Amino acid sequence: MSESMHHAGHGQRDHDAHASGSHMRHEHQHSQDGEPGHEAHVMKVTWGVAASATLHCLTGCAIGEVLGMAIATALGWHDVPSIILAVVLAFFFGYALTLRGLFRAGVDWRKALRLALAADTLSILVMEIVDNGVMVIIPGAMDAGLASWLFWGALAFALLVAFLVTLPINKWIIGRGKGHAVIHAYHH
Repeated sequence: MSESMHHAGHGQRDHDAHASGSHMRHEHQHSQDGEPGHEAHVMKVTWGVAASATLHCLTGCAIGEVLGMAIATALGWHDVPSIILAVVLAFFFGYALTLRGLFRAGVDWRKALRLALAADTLSILVMEIVDNGVMVIIPGAMDAGLASWLFWGALAFALLVAFLVTLPINKWIIGRGKGHAVIHAYHH
């Protein structure tokens, strides 16, 4: 598709994204034998696109973590059930944020659910492993309680580390046409 035809199919907002360099560029690479049926889909992904996808994941994870820890603390739960609740809620809110955008784009429930699972699962999984791992290894963080600066400082640090670890993973998987790449078309 020529560049002019490509731009003709998008609105001004899409053109602005292309002009600013914050988009993904699609390319097809032919196999060594050059046969048309043997192409691999590759996307040139900017760090900005990867950061946006990772921040989206971080938002859902942070909501789930804070809500999970608040509920677990109020109920007097220990570390393992607290972490399980926080992880379940992080997945729930991560998927919910993606579903909200897909529903706004007019995608039906079944397709939206499949897209959300494909877009977010690996990113949320990595983020949850990292942020909960950091929380567990910081002495006293899990027992500090919601009124403690240690808890909030440790959680902020854990989410930062999770973001930094997940960012290059998201860039790699989006570049392979996976992760948030599967819902990219619905953001326009």
